[in-house]
Amino acid sequence: MAMKTKLVIFDFDGTLGDTQRNIVVTMQQVMRQLGLAVASDAVCASVIGLPLNDCFKTIYSGMTDAEAEQCADAYRQYFFLNAKRLVPKPFPHVLETMAELKRMGVSMSIASSRTSKSLLGFVRDMGFGPYISHVVGCEDVEHAKPHPEPVLKTLAALNVSAREALTVGDMPVDILMGRAAGTRTCAVTYGNADPAALAASRPDFTVDDIGAIIPLL
Repeated sequence: MAMKTKLVIFDFDGTLGDTQRNIVVTMQQVMRQLGLAVASDAVCASVIGLPLNDCFKTIYSGMTDAEAEQCADAYRQYFFLNAKRLVPKPFPHVLETMAELKRMGVSMSIASSRTSKSLLGFVRDMGFGPYISHVVGCEDVEHAKPHPEPVLKTLAALNVSAREALTVGDMPVDILMGRAAGTRTCAVTYGNADPAALAASRPDFTVDDIGAIIPLL
């Protein structure tokens, strides 16, 4: 018999917050500033969800750790400036879905490759505060997605078993992370991933609208 779902663990970028334009513009600004070949929008979007250093190392084969850290530092400076003019918004039906989950008695958390400071700012500004009970950012773990540590730390902090949780994300790393931790997984198709790559990560469920996770619970 399936256990009752007590917790939904959301990714942030591409799942809850529509931040692709902010991320792509910021990455390309960094590339110009540091004299790197400017990657296309599609290439920049394809690495969303990875830790910042890994984003740049994935795009630029052979980039050193020091060079990637320089890119990441510049990115952080630009991103917060850009967020004032390119204001990210929640995807459609996110707030309504969170309200319904809360009514159902389901807890909600975020596991992201962003910093906790950045996440908490978005949680506040996007109106997620009444719903999100726990946040795990990149500095809270030793091993980033697709390693299961972000989900495992969340489960331990909230005293929920893997069988009682659903991991929801838009990128293969989100699905692989949830699967490795033993949770059920749900992919959302409206985010940043290539559809074929997302399907290849073998999510338990796939939805085109965040509200469609409600019947799954």
